[in-house]
Amino acid sequence: MANMVVKSQIELVEQKLASSVKELNQYLNHVTILSLKEEIQGEESDYALLLSNLRRLAVFCEEGLDACRVISGTEPFRKAAAERTLYRIYHQCIEEFYNPKHDLWYEDSRSAYTGRNAIKYRKAAPPSIERLISSMESDFQLMREELQFYETDYVTKMTQSQ
Repeated sequence: MANMVVKSQIELVEQKLASSVKELNQYLNHVTILSLKEEIQGEESDYALLLSNLRRLAVFCEEGLDACRVISGTEPFRKAAAERTLYRIYHQCIEEFYNPKHDLWYEDSRSAYTGRNAIKYRKAAPPSIERLISSMESDFQLMREELQFYETDYVTKMTQSQ
């Protein structure tokens, strides 16, 4: 039974990451710093950092997606490997989405009570980036809710097994 729960989580995360990777790559393949400057005036260095954050997120999500596909396609299902993968996805993809490396946006925790988007930008961001992040936010929120368990449980299991 526990295997089925973990397997369903892998399948859900695989689906959500596939959607996010597609959106991120479509955006990154068509946007330039010049096109961002046409949307809204700002510092070129800020736009370069925004795109760097998005590329980093895309790489983490692609790696997580590949890992999910390998685990989903392996028989028999390896629960321990799946749990390690979900733990890593939580700490790389989900955390990177809400707390990016260059700290250009952050999560407003009060937004959960207002029904608004949780991502707030430290400086004005181009509307296309705001739309992209906003369109992915519900998938990342769903994954976070499903995987938050692995934030503590996996580490506890590993320390107890030593």
